Amino acid sequence: MTWLTRKIVDLFNALANLYYSRKYAAIAERMGLEEGQVNAQERGFIILQIDGLAHDHLLEAMAKGHTPYMKRLLDKKALKLARWRCGLPSTTPAAQAGIMFGNNFDIPAFRWYEKESDTSVVCKLPGLVKAMQDRVSAGRQGILRGGSSYVTMFDGDARLSLFTLSAINSQHLFENVRGAGFLLLFLLSPLRMLRVILLSTWEYVVDLGKRFVALFVPGYHQPFSVLSPFLQIITNVVFREIQTFACLIDIYRGMPAIYTNYYSYDEVAHHFGLGSAEALKALRGIDNQIKQIDRMRTQYRKRHYDLYILADHGLTPSIPFKKAYGRTLGQYITEQIAEGVFTDERGGEERPSAAKALFLLEELRGIEARLSERGASLVQAAYRFVDKRLVVDDEDDSWDLSKRGDIVVRNSGSMSHIYFNVAPRPMNLSEIALIYPRLLNKLIEHQGIGLVVGREEGEVVIVGKDGTLTLPPHPPQIGGARGGEEVRGQNPLLFLPEPELAASQLRQLASFPHSGDIIIFGAWCGDGEVICFEDQVASHGGLGGPQDYPFIMYPGELDLDLEEVTNAKDLYPHFAAYL
Repeated sequence: MTWLTRKIVDLFNALANLYYSRKYAAIAERMGLEEGQVNAQERGFIILQIDGLAHDHLLEAMAKGHTPYMKRLLDKKALKLARWRCGLPSTTPAAQAGIMFGNNFDIPAFRWYEKESDTSVVCKLPGLVKAMQDRVSAGRQGILRGGSSYVTMFDGDARLSLFTLSAINSQHLFENVRGAGFLLLFLLSPLRMLRVILLSTWEYVVDLGKRFVALFVPGYHQPFSVLSPFLQIITNVVFREIQTFACLIDIYRGMPAIYTNYYSYDEVAHHFGLGSAEALKALRGIDNQIKQIDRMRTQYRKRHYDLYILADHGLTPSIPFKKAYGRTLGQYITEQIAEGVFTDERGGEERPSAAKALFLLEELRGIEARLSERGASLVQAAYRFVDKRLVVDDEDDSWDLSKRGDIVVRNSGSMSHIYFNVAPRPMNLSEIALIYPRLLNKLIEHQGIGLVVGREEGEVVIVGKDGTLTLPPHPPQIGGARGGEEVRGQNPLLFLPEPELAASQLRQLASFPHSGDIIIFGAWCGDGEVICFEDQVASHGGLGGPQDYPFIMYPGELDLDLEEVTNAKDLYPHFAAYL
């Protein structure tokens, strides 16, 4: 019986191999993609990324039956599941740069501002993302060399890319397909064509139904624009089917490395919530795509591929700052600097005089008595700063007080970088307290703000509601004392599960040249929600909750020590070893 079973399995595998080779040979020929010369002894890898899926939320989805194929892979021990730490910021660009190149330095968020060039950076524009890749990849080899990348931000040195922001390649997936060639491709995959048509129609009908309900149900959440039916179809159906189709072709061709990102779950969960029917439907659709790719990976064995399924970050349930407090963070900041601020209206090269600085010292003494202990400590630091400058440099020209109202706010989920253009360089907290005497105190005291992080002469200062943590510029040596750290009141990071790791991550974030002069984190609510600075009911980018802990599924025969992984760049050596 054992012999007969083995022969039946071998026959099935042979037939499947014949089917896939004939089908995808015709597709590849039509597309002008030649079958690669593959050494069967060389292992490749496939990374399937589910954007935004936290480890805990994957477990919940598995328990409720929303990811049956992924659960099956675990049950039969084909893959193992583990939680890992993506690091700060918990964003896609930082995670993908770390995984693909082992370097995500100076990627402080999804959005930030560069003072010296007056440039706003958002990781959606191909030119900016390409420049970012050029910087992080300098002297490093991408893990996708000779392979392919689909629907990613960076290409990891891939030879073939599709919907990849940083890629400006000479070869594209459909460049040799013209006119009726597209019809032939779909005729070679009739089930895929039928699925695209049916799913697109269903998405459109469901969206129209939601719009109809929104007309009669006050407060019904309908976040998308007028074009939303088409955007949802492109996001949830067309992109998803095309990138899966491309992965299947690459497996036939024997590409050494394949990386594709399914981002519909992240996109939908931001607006509808983690447990919403829309988010879970997107997750079920991705699970089905994984099933198709894994089936071909295991049945067409031209090259042995190791399969990895992972998320770049998680999502934490969120309450928008504007919804909770009636104004945006930027509007709140504007309200605070409109009163109690020393104003020096001037033009040209005029500078604040020593007499005016002396006047400021006296004003700071008066303000100090009216502030809380935390605010008073910042004012005292500002006082010392001004007093020192009066002695050694009473004509400091590093400030342009005519720009004291020029403040840039860049929000990424529950984290916001704040830049003050009175100085073209990163500013110390004492300088900010001097120019905006009441602002820092008002930020710290606001119910919706959990942490205010800034710098002071190289040190990193983390201020919370009940205390302040000051960190030295460099972490202590391994095995050495934790010298230089100072806590006043209660450590503001104690509420986090790993406060020492959070401190290390905040120290690194504050060291980035283009991090804000102050970095603000939304408050954490007792019910597991975080205040975020965008209009999202689930967010990432900041610190706290599931956003910090994505998942990874990896081959069952491997033993990965993920306890040592505290940043996405720590995964790079593992994948680089395939090169």
